[in-house]
Amino acid sequence: MAATPPSNPVSRHPMSSKTPWQLRLGLALFLMIAVGVVTYTNKFLGERFTENTRTRAELRLALYSGNLLSELQRNSIVPQLLARDPALIGALNSSDYTQTTQRLLSFVDEIGAASLILLDKDGRAVAVTDRNLLGTNYRQSSYFVDALRSNETVFTVQAREVGGYQFTYSRRIGSGGEVLGVVVVEVNLAKFERSWAGISDAVFVTNSEGTIILATENTWRGLPEEEALSVRSAPSAITRALQATADWTALPADAYLRGEAVMRESSRLLFQGWQITSFTTYASIRERVNGVLALEIMGFAILLALGFYVLTRQATQRALGFERESAELRLLNTRLQQEIAERERVEKNLDMAEQTLAQSSKLAALGEMSAAVSHELNQPLAAMKTYLAGARLLLQRARPDEALSSFQRIDDLIERMGAITRQLKSYARKAGDSFEPIDIRDAVTAGLAIMEPQLKQRQVKINRVLPRDPVIVLADRLRLEQVIINLLRNALDATLGGDDPSIDILLSQGDTAVLAVRDNGQGIEDLDALFEPFYTTKQPGDGVGLGLAISSGIVNDLGGRLTARNAATGGAVFEVQLPLAQDQQASARPNNPANAAE
Repeated sequence: MAATPPSNPVSRHPMSSKTPWQLRLGLALFLMIAVGVVTYTNKFLGERFTENTRTRAELRLALYSGNLLSELQRNSIVPQLLARDPALIGALNSSDYTQTTQRLLSFVDEIGAASLILLDKDGRAVAVTDRNLLGTNYRQSSYFVDALRSNETVFTVQAREVGGYQFTYSRRIGSGGEVLGVVVVEVNLAKFERSWAGISDAVFVTNSEGTIILATENTWRGLPEEEALSVRSAPSAITRALQATADWTALPADAYLRGEAVMRESSRLLFQGWQITSFTTYASIRERVNGVLALEIMGFAILLALGFYVLTRQATQRALGFERESAELRLLNTRLQQEIAERERVEKNLDMAEQTLAQSSKLAALGEMSAAVSHELNQPLAAMKTYLAGARLLLQRARPDEALSSFQRIDDLIERMGAITRQLKSYARKAGDSFEPIDIRDAVTAGLAIMEPQLKQRQVKINRVLPRDPVIVLADRLRLEQVIINLLRNALDATLGGDDPSIDILLSQGDTAVLAVRDNGQGIEDLDALFEPFYTTKQPGDGVGLGLAISSGIVNDLGGRLTARNAATGGAVFEVQLPLAQDQQASARPNNPANAAE
């Protein structure tokens, strides 16, 4: 580093006479660069932010479509289930409706529908969740007439007298070939309008005829899109020109909403030709682009001011800069040496911590495997103990044939214990190597057979609702049966000490296979920690808290999901959702009558 010799001042430089025009040339070049950068940034960021906003609008529209279809599909199966309800059929046969309205009220919260209506064969409302409508005659309503003419669930869109539309699923109820009445489920789609209004600028849904049936703007319902948009006057050409002049982005508009330029996104819903459309303003894009441009202009202004300051202070700053740089280098060297020493010490501590962590991981893995083996073998051992006691009693009573049946079951359980140990050994291998087509109904039957001794001892009522047709999934038979056994055992423990203990096993198929195990116990207090390893509400010695954690891991390996919730009427509900085998997906439809009570 060498300082400028003091004998050559700047004023005596041979090029000093050219300094003014050089500064002017440099300033002009700087301004040209600034204008070019600002212009390019404006164009680039305008296109980039517009594309990002359009992409977010498309994703948001896809989310809206999925939520709407999910709500419609979820409610489409309700009339089919209610049409088979023995209580409703009995009420229509006996004309005794004293408890029918209360029964519908017990369903509506769990279903999530807007309302439930039970009509007799004359169209009179004999049971309804809105008691103000009790006794109203719906004989002329389209959903009543269409339901009587069809053997399937009928979806109807009907205009309300107070504005808006009513969306209903209806289905005929019959017994012995005789029409008894109609059950009507009103779908609550108005909640989507309220949620859309808080996120998007404007959203509406049109039916196959192009009429708006759902909209965040109340005045749009019942109108086609062109007429709905004309309700809000578009700006004049002069107004648009002033907006474009004042706005550097000058982005093209798909339409004008409330006098403001917006982008339009539309998507088809896979439901009766419906279409959903959303409008998003460019306001956020303009604000972001103009904000970046303002920062750029500010930066160029600061650079320009700094340049003039540097030129005026060049001579004095150079000497001070060299001196400051030397001091900083010495200080940096000292700090670097301290940092090197500190890093060496940290690396030594890190090596010791890694060794300790490796040893702890080994001990934790050993403990978890021991607990898992104990938990998985506990159920077959308990069943074997019961069967041995039964066989001893049968032999004492000189009934050897029945005792041999118990010994055969013990032999099956021993084979199962061997399979469990082989399964635990194979946990480290890639999941899915031993998958095969499994009928979930057979897995439920096998799980109940293993749990038969415990169920008989407790006198628990088992209610099974299984489809007539097979429900085929690709799974490991042993692991699937283990999940069912764990859920049954938890349900059995949950009903301990209660009156009239019962367990409901419900199997259905739509887009996926859903197996639900419901008990009438006390419910679940902590749903968030339910599937964590070693979490349990049982007394010490009754369980280690691995059953649900293992079951959740098995279901995840099978490509499904295990969820839990508390039922509205009390007790807990565990649901296993598994993807159907490919040959089952084509035949599974939401409107197909798939379930039959066993």
